[in-house]
Amino acid sequence: MEKMRNIAECFDIRGNITDIRPLGNGLINDTFRVVTDEGPGYVLQKINNAIFKDVELLQNNIVCATSHIRAKLEKSGETDIDRKVLRFVPLKGSARTYWTDGSTYWRVSAFIPDAVTYETVNPEYSYYAGKAFGNFQSMLSDIPYKLGETIPDFHNMELRARQLEEAVQADPAGRCAEPEVQEILKEIRRHAEEMCKAERMYREGVLPKRICHCDTKVNNMMFDKDGNVLCVIDLDTVMPSFVFSDVGDFLRTAANKVAEDSPEIDKVEFDMDIFRAFIKGYLESASSFLTDVEKDNLPYAAALFPFMQAVRFFADYINGDTYYKIRYPEHNLVRTRNQMALFRSVIARQNEMSDFCRSL
Repeated sequence: MEKMRNIAECFDIRGNITDIRPLGNGLINDTFRVVTDEGPGYVLQKINNAIFKDVELLQNNIVCATSHIRAKLEKSGETDIDRKVLRFVPLKGSARTYWTDGSTYWRVSAFIPDAVTYETVNPEYSYYAGKAFGNFQSMLSDIPYKLGETIPDFHNMELRARQLEEAVQADPAGRCAEPEVQEILKEIRRHAEEMCKAERMYREGVLPKRICHCDTKVNNMMFDKDGNVLCVIDLDTVMPSFVFSDVGDFLRTAANKVAEDSPEIDKVEFDMDIFRAFIKGYLESASSFLTDVEKDNLPYAAALFPFMQAVRFFADYINGDTYYKIRYPEHNLVRTRNQMALFRSVIARQNEMSDFCRSL
């Protein structure tokens, strides 16, 4: 704890540190609550630079985004702004918002008091998520700064399709001869061209890139004690992307009636109640800046993400399980079956989804 105290004291914080304790259960970064004798305190976080290799770019994205949102809140006369947008603390005597010893990277943000996150995924919280992430995109739709990709090609379907074909060509684990592998491969290839249409539309100039959150989970929102959304958190993946990222990524996990690695494939089903709630909230806050192409392709976004994740799981299975952690030899194959079943469930509801989106 002494090392963390020394690091925290390098930042321009108020008051004396009285305690540092673990905070939350994040899977990517190590996070700690810094208690001080003045004010609500701070959050100290070790940045996972194995995943986010360009910390300078990462922090620049976050500071640009939060500064732009803060300026809009101030202009609109909002109160209690420090609870409605994250604030990152610079180093003493510097504008830089991270500390490094050359191998580890740390940052400090203001702690938001009397705020909670929820894990619940139901129509009510899906509506809140849609509205919050749509508002987040809307607030950043006119950002004047150029942001970079913290994880290049994170949601690039063309790249994921190429990676699968490369895995098939190499076949390092000798799994491509398995009959089920061949069957899944045929189904993926049958849909691959259609699922890669976002990149094609972008090259044709009909689909823009926006500043998106790219990790849209229910627990990435802070609520006050009355159940009102305060702000969106976990901003490491804030970067240019298609709006489909924030829509499809949420629905892939929230609208599957079972876990993504459930072997009970017959129970995989896309939950239209979750879809309707999320899209209603999303369009309420994002319609003002979305193009007709973006609105028309929201059902495509719902299909794209289970398909993309199936391709990633499948490529990893063929490569010999080198990327995703597995608990048993066929874990990635089970995940692939699950996501392809979800994809088929979404495809079967495309007309219903389109009708609902148009009704809004």
